[in-house]
Amino acid sequence: MGDRQVYTVSQLTARIRDVLEEQVAPFWVEGEISNLRVPGSGHAYFTLKDDAAQIRVVLFRNRLRRIRFEPADGLHVLAFGALEVYAPRGEYQMVVELMEPKGLGALQVAFEQLKARLQAEGLFDPGRKRPLPRFPRKIGIVTSPTGAAIRDMLRVIGRRFGELHIVVRPVRVQGEGSAREIAEGIADLNALGDVDVIIAGRGGGSLEDLWAFNEEVVARAIVGSKAPVMSAVGHEVDFTIADFVADLRAPTPSAAAELVVREKEAVVDGLRDLHHRLSRALARRLERQRERLVLYAERRVLSDPSRPLRDAQRRLDELGLRLSSALGAGRRHAVHRLALATQRLHSGNPAVRISSGRGWLGQLQGRLDAGARRSLDRSVHGFRVAAGKLDGLSPLAVLGRGYSLTRTASGEIVRSADQVAPRDPVSVLLHEGTLECTVEETRERDGRPQV
Repeated sequence: MGDRQVYTVSQLTARIRDVLEEQVAPFWVEGEISNLRVPGSGHAYFTLKDDAAQIRVVLFRNRLRRIRFEPADGLHVLAFGALEVYAPRGEYQMVVELMEPKGLGALQVAFEQLKARLQAEGLFDPGRKRPLPRFPRKIGIVTSPTGAAIRDMLRVIGRRFGELHIVVRPVRVQGEGSAREIAEGIADLNALGDVDVIIAGRGGGSLEDLWAFNEEVVARAIVGSKAPVMSAVGHEVDFTIADFVADLRAPTPSAAAELVVREKEAVVDGLRDLHHRLSRALARRLERQRERLVLYAERRVLSDPSRPLRDAQRRLDELGLRLSSALGAGRRHAVHRLALATQRLHSGNPAVRISSGRGWLGQLQGRLDAGARRSLDRSVHGFRVAAGKLDGLSPLAVLGRGYSLTRTASGEIVRSADQVAPRDPVSVLLHEGTLECTVEETRERDGRPQV
């Protein structure tokens, strides 16, 4: 025993720490973030894992602020840092200095794929979602019977409206087969037939812990529910597929209880307010009716009943005078129109029209004779003038003054001695008669014979 070297736990942990921290240089490691926690200190604690192993990691606040993205469960990252031994627990962990995203983890990829597919089917459409009942009588809750979520919801509902009927359908909310149990729980509550609203949820946890509410079977059960379904999964920063397909999402289970149940005192206060408003409205209406009654009582139709009769008699007298005046004017107008018609009828008498027509016909006959004589005199004078002009231009008149017209045998008028030759026959037209001659000789203008 004296040759053995015995260490205390602290000494052994310190030696291991020295070996690890001195022998293992800072390194890069790739893995998927899981079980991320950020307490009030601002430091981030999580696990980096792959298919075969995992390592605890701490990211202190001053380093976390330098990262451009926000770490989240399921995120695949590259982290740079060094090993450190945490002596109080005897655990080693990695202290991260730098971290970069490297794609998405398997669960996160599955989440995004299912989300995109259900959204394409229109299951996230706000128009499909139903409003919650204003005053539910029976509330169904699908959750773990041993979790903090059910205690918080029952406490809030009991405080706000303790007389409500609550039906709890216990299910597992984590682990293999939990999604199928949640879907069956929703179906069982719908089978009751009188559940007004259903709350499906659980408390917070990692992405793996909440994964049951990201399963398609749960999403289909929520969509197929007859009663409106409110999702209440995890914390305010946690989002699941159930949140997107539910009729309403609550940030926490406690908030779900507050949203689905109106506070009893608030309902009572609302009823009191409605009663007060109704009383005031009735009082105002009664006051208006009273004022109208006073106004009607002051009218003369009630204070002096004979007043309308006197007004009617006066109106009747006025109408009688207006009727008499109108009849006299109408009679005078009729007499005037009769006189005008008689005058037009007299002027249209056939005998009068024939006598008038004869006189007008005689006038027209005289005007026609005078016009004919004037036209004949103008025509005779014009004829004489034209005849004188024509006679002055006539060739016969020229022949009458001693001239003659000579033509060749072909009838061509002879204007020059060159047109004929000796012994050519010619005709000489005189004022009276014609001479048939033969050319003996032709001479020039000066009297010399032509050659």
